Amino acid sequence: MDDARRMAGEVGRTVRGAVEAHLQGQLADQVKRRLAAWNDPRAKLDRQHRRSSRVLTFWLIVLAILAVVGTLTLVGALPTAAGVAAAVGMAGTGVLALRTNAHLRRIDAARGELAAAPVRTPLPARRSAARQPVERLEDAEDTLRELLRQLDSAALTSVPAASVAQVRATGDEASAAIRAVAYQLQAVERARDTAPPLERGPLVEGVQRLRTQLEEGVDGYCGLVAAAGRVLAESTAAHPGQVLGEAADHLAGLASALRELSRWSRPEPA
Repeated sequence: MDDARRMAGEVGRTVRGAVEAHLQGQLADQVKRRLAAWNDPRAKLDRQHRRSSRVLTFWLIVLAILAVVGTLTLVGALPTAAGVAAAVGMAGTGVLALRTNAHLRRIDAARGELAAAPVRTPLPARRSAARQPVERLEDAEDTLRELLRQLDSAALTSVPAASVAQVRATGDEASAAIRAVAYQLQAVERARDTAPPLERGPLVEGVQRLRTQLEEGVDGYCGLVAAAGRVLAESTAAHPGQVLGEAADHLAGLASALRELSRWSRPEPA
């Protein structure tokens, strides 16, 4: 009886410890998400836009009041000194209003540039097995985007625009498929953390299998980036035709492998 009670107590403490660790992890992730949302460039520009808009409204109100004072001075309702002060105030306030309006336009332009930029999804939690592969994927995405931008420029006419567009589409498709695997991995991790200890074995194996698939997908994407870099490096060589042909074959093989990767996130037909 004592052994049974002692075992039950140990199981209870283990369960409580697991629950507390899970709750602490959730709280930490929630705090990180809120900090990331606050520090997001779009959120910062939105706050600056609201502040500048309020300041501009204030200057316009001041200008309206000064204009009323000037009008009353012209009709003789107020002394000349009030009209002179109103004129000076309108000049200074007008300059401030113009500067605020120019600042507001710059913020609008920056918001437009950010709106055109790709939206970053939050990274997995640091304790997640998906964190490091997704970080690698984001770095590779930025690199491929810059490489393709340069390959698509008018100065590099040896690279067909259709080939660049095909590589860009392949990269987008592969990136979406890799992220789908990362989402699956995180969901299985949450199930593993909340499952009873005796039922975690298959979930641990599932996490390992998905991590392997995720790493293979990111490696394939990085191979695509490396091939695009070689094309750019050799695009101004004396005889780029052979180099570009070999690189195109390499890119086609990688693209085919990455398209196969995209099937991970699709249900098998019945």
